[in-house]
Amino acid sequence: MSPPLIPPLIRGLDHVAIAVRDFDAAVDGYRRLLGREPELEPRDGANRAWFHLGNMALEVIAPSGEGAAGDRVNARLDFAGEGLWIAAFQVDDVAAAGRLLSRRGLDVEPYAQVARVKAAGLDFVLTPGRIGAAPSPAIGPEDASVPALDHIVVHTPNPDRALGLYGAKFGLDLRLDRANERWGARQLFFRCGGAVFEVGASLKGPVTDEADRFGGLAWRVSDPDAAQARIAAAGFDVSEVRPGRKPGTKVFTVRDAPGGAPTLMLMPSPELETA
Repeated sequence: MSPPLIPPLIRGLDHVAIAVRDFDAAVDGYRRLLGREPELEPRDGANRAWFHLGNMALEVIAPSGEGAAGDRVNARLDFAGEGLWIAAFQVDDVAAAGRLLSRRGLDVEPYAQVARVKAAGLDFVLTPGRIGAAPSPAIGPEDASVPALDHIVVHTPNPDRALGLYGAKFGLDLRLDRANERWGARQLFFRCGGAVFEVGASLKGPVTDEADRFGGLAWRVSDPDAAQARIAAAGFDVSEVRPGRKPGTKVFTVRDAPGGAPTLMLMPSPELETA
C-alpha cells in the first residue's frame, strides 16, 4: 500500500506587500498599471489598498497615524525605504505551520490571525489567506487588465542556502534549478500555488552569508503589445516589447512602477517541467 500523500505546508502565494510613503499616489499608480479598482482598508495606523488578482493579491500599505501597523511600516520605510516588503504564504493552519517552521530553525512570531517569519533577512507572513477572493473589478475591458502574477523574484548571494530555506524549510516545490554561464546566473524556480517563486544568484561573485533581497514582480498579460500600449497611455515609462528568455514569449519592462518595485509584464508562462 502506498503511503498517504502529505499535503504541502504552503498552499500558495497569498499576497505581496509594497510599503510606500505616498499612499494616494501609489494606489493611483497601481490602479493604472493593473487596470483594476482596489479595496481600501484603513486600520491600526496604516492605510492599505488590496488589488485582488486571479492567483494572489497585491497590498499597498503606508503609515497613516498611531497604531502598531503604522509603526511597523514607518520602521520599514526608515530602514529600507519604499519597495517590496513582505511575501505572504497561505497555509491551512497558521499555528501548526508556525510551530513547524520554528522547529526547523526559523524566527516565527505569532500575531493575531497570522504569523510573521524572518528568514535570510526577508519578511514573510503565514496567513489563512485571501486566495479565492473575487478579482478586483477591471476599470475597462477585462482582457485589458492584468489578470495574475506570474512570478516574484528574490535575489540571493547563497543559492545552496536558498535551496535549504525555501525548499526544505518552507517546503516550496522546486521545479527547476539551472545555471546559465551566458547570463551569469543560477536560477531556482519553486512552484507556489498558481505563481512561481523565483530565486536568482549571480555566478560572477563569491557565495556569502549576506541577506537575500526581494527583486521584483512579473505580471501576466494576454496581449503584450496591447498591454504595453495601454500602460504607456496611462503615463508609465515602458520599454519596447521584446522576446522573452522562454521561446515564444514576449515581455516588456515598466521602468517607473509605484513604490520602486522592479516590474515586468509577460505572456503567461508555460508550466515548468518537473525536475
